[in-house]
Amino acid sequence: MNESTVEQAWNEARLIPTSGINGAEEQERRATSALLAVMTSVKEFGRSLTKPFGAPAGSVDTYIEVPFVLGEKRLYPDGLIRVSRGQRTWTALVEVKTGNNALVAEQLENYLDIARERSYDAVLTISNEIPAVDGQHPTKVDKRKTRKVALHHLSWTQVLSEAVMQKEFRGVADPDQAWILGELIRYLEHPKSGAMEFEDMSDSWVTVRESVRSATLRNGDKGVAEVASRFDALLRFASLNLGRQLGAEVTPALSRKELAEPALRTQSLIASLCHDGRLEGSIKIPSTVGPMVLTADLRAGTVTCHVDIDAPKEGRATTRVNWLIRQLKNAPDVLRVEAFAAHSRGSGTAELLRDVREDPGSLVADPAREIRMFRVALTSPMGTKRGRGRGSFIDSVLDAIDTFYAHVMQNLKAWSAAPPRMRSDAEATAQQESVAPALISTALSSQDGAEAASVADRRDAQASE
Repeated sequence: MNESTVEQAWNEARLIPTSGINGAEEQERRATSALLAVMTSVKEFGRSLTKPFGAPAGSVDTYIEVPFVLGEKRLYPDGLIRVSRGQRTWTALVEVKTGNNALVAEQLENYLDIARERSYDAVLTISNEIPAVDGQHPTKVDKRKTRKVALHHLSWTQVLSEAVMQKEFRGVADPDQAWILGELIRYLEHPKSGAMEFEDMSDSWVTVRESVRSATLRNGDKGVAEVASRFDALLRFASLNLGRQLGAEVTPALSRKELAEPALRTQSLIASLCHDGRLEGSIKIPSTVGPMVLTADLRAGTVTCHVDIDAPKEGRATTRVNWLIRQLKNAPDVLRVEAFAAHSRGSGTAELLRDVREDPGSLVADPAREIRMFRVALTSPMGTKRGRGRGSFIDSVLDAIDTFYAHVMQNLKAWSAAPPRMRSDAEATAQQESVAPALISTALSSQDGAEAASVADRRDAQASE
């Protein structure tokens, strides 16, 4: 074996190595220490993680396994973050879980008591749990404990997304700090770090899926609420995943009522799942023509992504169709295009893109009615497995979102009217010649051409003589 072949098997030295991790406790300790140390070293990254929780823009100090006494118990939170600016200080205790380890309510309540006794601002938890709604905590605790101390949560996916966004898109001023942040990204992306992606639709997934197919699912059945909640968590994970690729803030699209009362969103999903066998949600992507709507039809076994786009407000119906087709020149032939006419009810005309390319008029049901909106949709097979990998529901959803954005949404632009053009002298003269002399006003106007102005000047000169 030559030397170059031997070197290929060597492991490059890393600032935060994954080697030597033995067990969950060591995994959590290393992940905590790595994250908190980089938050201190890379100012921009530390600021991006603490700003949403109300911390000031100041110096960040971090500690691990800080001992506290609560009653007769001696407790060791995984970490502590302190942000100081002038006389203001923001302090948070940190509890970290990696892998499949879940946060424990009793442990969090103890830390909330410690924080309240010492007038700390918050308790921050970090784990692989992704709540269904942003701002909602995955662990239920006694609400009285959070009256004076805030309880915040970050998923490892969110931490990784913030790190990538800061390094690749927002930027880090110091090159050495950028390299340090890159080392944290490498560490978190390694399977041994314990910072996993969204990997499971819950134990109830198979039972619920089969009940949907047999049309026997009821609102109160065991596991229905859990599947609905996991679907929303998957949308949040997909948003973070897409945002990390785009360098943009991609979020699930929820109404104000759903944000204020997450239970309403869950109830809506359960009703749709039981009645229609569908799970549906939307994703907001900055600077796109509209939200991406994702529908998982468990009965049909399909995943559909669609977006609505307003049609141009001028031109014939086929002209408006051609405007859309030009933007979809690289889209797959199996894309479904629907056209909705003004003042019409129900569904519009629908054709596959390959047929519309050959005959744009196939989308025009009535030339006398103007097309007001288009819907562009792409349907793909739905995976059935609860976990990750080939044939899984999670991967089929993630692939559908990425494919639809790449081939459709990033190429669509909203229509805008052309600005009015200033008339040239030649155009004004041509218009003047086409008007009968008897219709020309004797008063000068911006509508008169040069010839009309010269005639008026001669008339005024004769009157003055």
